[in-house]
Amino acid sequence: MKNNLHVFLGATVADAAARPLHWVYNQKKLLTYIKGKQDFTFLKKNKSPFYSIKTGKVSGYNEVGQVMFITLVEGHRNIEERFKKNITKNFGPGSIYWKNFNLRAKYRKVKDWRGIIKGPWIHQNIIETVRNIKSKKKLTGGKKVNESDGYCAALPYFLYGYNFKDVKKIISTVTVSKISLKYALAKFYLIDLALKGCKDPINEFMKIFKKNSYFKSVVEDIKKVKRLKSKPHPLMVKKLGMACSYPGTFNSSIHSIINSKNYKGAILKTIKAGGCNCSRVNFIGAYFAALKGIKTIPKSWIRKTDPAKKILDQN
Repeated sequence: MKNNLHVFLGATVADAAARPLHWVYNQKKLLTYIKGKQDFTFLKKNKSPFYSIKTGKVSGYNEVGQVMFITLVEGHRNIEERFKKNITKNFGPGSIYWKNFNLRAKYRKVKDWRGIIKGPWIHQNIIETVRNIKSKKKLTGGKKVNESDGYCAALPYFLYGYNFKDVKKIISTVTVSKISLKYALAKFYLIDLALKGCKDPINEFMKIFKKNSYFKSVVEDIKKVKRLKSKPHPLMVKKLGMACSYPGTFNSSIHSIINSKNYKGAILKTIKAGGCNCSRVNFIGAYFAALKGIKTIPKSWIRKTDPAKKILDQN
C-alpha cells in the first residue's frame, strides 16, 4: 500500500479485534468469555468492564491515530496545528468522548460504577492534551501517565516517511513523558527495521543500540523478556505488565512477538493474556504488518473493522 499504510491497517484491525475484551484484568474471568472459541476476536458482546462501544470500532488508543490519519489525508501543510484542532474536535468539549469523561466524574461517587459508561473512553493523555491546547500551552502533551497514546498518534505520520526528529514532535503533542517518548521511538525503530526487510528486527535493534545510552533501558528490557521467552504468555504478561503503562506494555508486547509466527497468532495470544490488550496490539499488529506485509492480516478481520475502508481507500 502507498505510504506503508498497511502497517497502520495492521494496528487498526488488531485494535478493533481486541476491543470487546479491552481492560479485562481478571484472567480467569476472561477465559470464561472465550471458552470453546478458537477465534475470540470481534466478540459481538462487549466484555470490557469500563466502557462499551459497538464491535468493529476502535479504542481511544487507535482513535488518536485515526485523527492523525484524517489530518494527513486532508493535506500535509501545518500538520501539527491542524492535528491539534482535530484532536479538540474529536475528543474535546462537545464530543461523545468529553461527555463520557464528565459522566465518569459523576459516577465516581458510586461504589462500583464500572460498566456504566456507554460509548468511548477518553485517555488521561488526551484529557491533558485537550486542556493544554485550550490553554494555548506551547507543550501540549500529557505528563501524568507513561502510556501508548503518543505512539498511536504518530504511527500514520511516521508511515508517510517523516523523519524521527519530526516524529518526536508529533509524539510530544500528545505526551511529554520521557518514558513514553523513549518507548514510542523504540517501537518506530523496530517497525522501520521490519519495513526495510530485516528478518529479525528485535535482534537487529539490540545490535544497533547496544552501546546507545538513550535506549539502554529498552535494550535491557528486551534482554530480560528474551530470557523469559519459554514461559507461558499470560503468566508473563502478569509479571511484565498487564496495564497500559510503559515499560510493561512494551515488554509484554515483545514477549508476544518473539513467541508468535504471524499476525493472527500474536493478536490472539495478546487478547488471551488480558489487561490493556489494545495498547499492546496497536504495536504488535503494526509490527507484523511491517514484517510480513498486508496479506498477513486476515481478510475477514479487515471486513469487520469499521475504519479499515478509509485506510484501504488511500491505496
